[in-house]
Amino acid sequence: MRILLTGASGFLGHFLYQELSLSHEVVTVGRAPGNHICTDLSSTIPSLPVVDMVVHAAGKAHVVPKTDKESKAFFDVNVQGTRHLLEGLDKHAVRPNTLIYFSTVAVYGLESGTDISEDSPILGGSSYADSKIAAEQLLKQWGAAWGVQVLMLRIPLIAGKGAPGNLGAMVQALRRGYYFRIGEGSGRKSMVNATDLARFIPSLHGKAGTYNLTDGHHPSLAELDSLLAAQLGRNVHSIPNSLADGLAWLGDRLPGFPINTYRLEKLRRHLTFSDAKARRELGWSPQPVLSTMYV
Repeated sequence: MRILLTGASGFLGHFLYQELSLSHEVVTVGRAPGNHICTDLSSTIPSLPVVDMVVHAAGKAHVVPKTDKESKAFFDVNVQGTRHLLEGLDKHAVRPNTLIYFSTVAVYGLESGTDISEDSPILGGSSYADSKIAAEQLLKQWGAAWGVQVLMLRIPLIAGKGAPGNLGAMVQALRRGYYFRIGEGSGRKSMVNATDLARFIPSLHGKAGTYNLTDGHHPSLAELDSLLAAQLGRNVHSIPNSLADGLAWLGDRLPGFPINTYRLEKLRRHLTFSDAKARRELGWSPQPVLSTMYV
């Protein structure tokens, strides 16, 4: 199978390329040198080959915008980049059979909840989430117009060696000795292993729909930081809830303080997503992140 992969130089894209290229011809598209087609999708309509499947993993994430320009960058990359990709595919009369898009559970716009399913309202609320929602809508319309099977994979926190974002920040804090667990660390969050995602992709040729993909275990913060600390040879230091509440009260009144009530409550809450639909309809059967994770 001939597969077009965007975002191959990114964290998830690296896992995707390594796995897909074992058994398939993979053509990569992206800005970084080394891509087969080196181009900036946010500003350019590329010239693309005819392929059987497109795996669209390129996107902007892991940044909290502080200005209108930074907010706009999410739409330039995630929406305009997707539009240009589709316009590149439209240059051929023969379009791919399947297009797989890596979206995000952030589209639901929720900060707490358990077993949130694909039937939940799409509320968005951030530049990142709203740009992903717009890209999903664009892809659905294009797929319907040309008879292409389009799969939206809504992904939570991705685990794997070299993970960016909050997971990467936790690893660095543990490694340097300034990580502190807040209270009991009982809040559960959905996660998924990058390797499981990569291995799953070839089986999706010819499939369509919208699916959450998680590991089904949803580890607690304490489970996660204990595993990482053990691998790094570090101890997990804890801040008692009473002290954490006091620090959060202080943070509410001092701009720039590392913790406030909002951040504290976010750490304590459960935020998990159901992947029952993917298990039932797609045969999704991942390993628990904690059983395969390493740093």
